Amino acid sequence: MVGRVSGGTVKILVLAIAAVSMMVLALVAAPQAGAAPPPVAGQQGSAAALTAPGTAGLRWDLAIAYTLASTEARASGVPMHITSGKRSRAQQAALWRQGLATYGDPAVARRWVLPPGESTHETGEAIDVGPRAGAAWLQRHGARYGLCRPFDNEWWHFERLTVPGLPCPPRVADASVRSRR
Repeated sequence: MVGRVSGGTVKILVLAIAAVSMMVLALVAAPQAGAAPPPVAGQQGSAAALTAPGTAGLRWDLAIAYTLASTEARASGVPMHITSGKRSRAQQAALWRQGLATYGDPAVARRWVLPPGESTHETGEAIDVGPRAGAAWLQRHGARYGLCRPFDNEWWHFERLTVPGLPCPPRVADASVRSRR
């Protein structure tokens, strides 16, 4: 006897197939070692045209997951955009200096910003999302795409921390806790 499949199961399967298809497309479109740089976003054939704005420099899996999630959010009437994605070491150093100036104590600053070499933004593995409504939507629905909010104190910060469809790991208080692991 064949059982019935619920609408929710079908939706998850469709999203999973779409995610896998996007991942395969990203792998096929990935530049080979020594290849010419990819075309500028918006040019015909550009892989960047397949992902959401703000995803340049992100790991391909994060870029695809965010693109799928933001597309669903916007279709639901929820605004969402990346406020900060991939950062250079120099950008992270500037943020660290700003954090030290703001908080005075490096231990306190680490709760909000990490020094260069320790931030997942530098490796393209993290995004900050706004506005608050978009981040709230992503916190509620992000696990479907593997996107999780790792820190209690940063409502805007998301990373790929789980397999799409599985629960997110427990959050930690702030980045300083995780950086000591």
